[in-house]
Amino acid sequence: MKHEHTFAICAYKASPYLEECMISVLNQDFKSNVILITSTPCNFISNLCEKYNIKCYINEGRGGITQDWNFAYKTAQSHIVTIAHQDDIYFSNYTSNLMKLFKHENNPLIFFSDYYEIRNNEIYKNSLLLIIKRIMLIPFRFFIFRKSKRIRRLILSFGSPICCPSVAFIKPNLPLEIFNNHFRTNEDWEAWEKISNYKGEFLYCSKALMAHRIHEDSETSSAILESGRSDEDYEMFCKFWPECIAKGLTILYKKSESYNKIK
Repeated sequence: MKHEHTFAICAYKASPYLEECMISVLNQDFKSNVILITSTPCNFISNLCEKYNIKCYINEGRGGITQDWNFAYKTAQSHIVTIAHQDDIYFSNYTSNLMKLFKHENNPLIFFSDYYEIRNNEIYKNSLLLIIKRIMLIPFRFFIFRKSKRIRRLILSFGSPICCPSVAFIKPNLPLEIFNNHFRTNEDWEAWEKISNYKGEFLYCSKALMAHRIHEDSETSSAILESGRSDEDYEMFCKFWPECIAKGLTILYKKSESYNKIK
C-alpha cells in the first residue's frame, strides 16, 4: 500500500515555504513516497532534500510550470500521484482520505478536496471565494454524480472550483501527459476540462485536507498584476458556451481577480 501514492513536490529556486511543505507530506497518517522535482537546482533545494532524505529529480528539458508538472507526473513511480506545490501544506489526513475514497471506486480519474487559504501566514477557513467553490462542488458529494460527464462539464463551464494542489491523479486511467503548455494561469482548468471527457469518476472529499498559500510572488498573482487573465478565461468559457455568453462570464470572472491580490 505504501507504494500506491507519491507526493511529487515541484520546487522553484529558494522558496521560504518549501521546508514546511516537505514536513507536511512526510507527516501523513498514511505514508506515501515523496520525491522532489525541479528545473532550477540549487544548494538550498539539495540541502533540504538531503536533510529529509527526499530524492531529487532534475528536469533537464524545457522548464516552466506545466513542463515541471508533467515531468513530475511521469517521474512518479506509483499509480496515484499528487503534484505538491512548494508553497502549500497538506494536513496529515490527506492521503488516508484519498485512499479511502479510491478503494471504493471502479474507474477513478482524479481525487481532490476542499481546502483552506494561507494569507500572510494565517489560515483562512472561510471566504466568499471558498464558499462559492464549495457550492459549485456540492454535486460531487453524491455518488451518482461522480461519473457524470454532463455534471462535471456543467460545473467547469462556470469556472474552476477544483483546487489544483489538492488533486491526485490516477495514472492508469489518464493520458501520459496531463497539462498543455498553453496558458499561464488557467493550465489547471484546461486540464480538468480535458479529463472531464474521460470515462470515470471525479472523487471529491468535502473535508479541507490542505491549505493553499496565496502570496505576491505566486505565478497566479504575478500574472494578474502584469496583464490579467481575461483572454485565458474567455478562451476557456468558449469551450463550453457560445461567444456572447462567454464574454459575459469573462466580465464576471474578472471581478474575482482582485481577490488574489495581497492586501
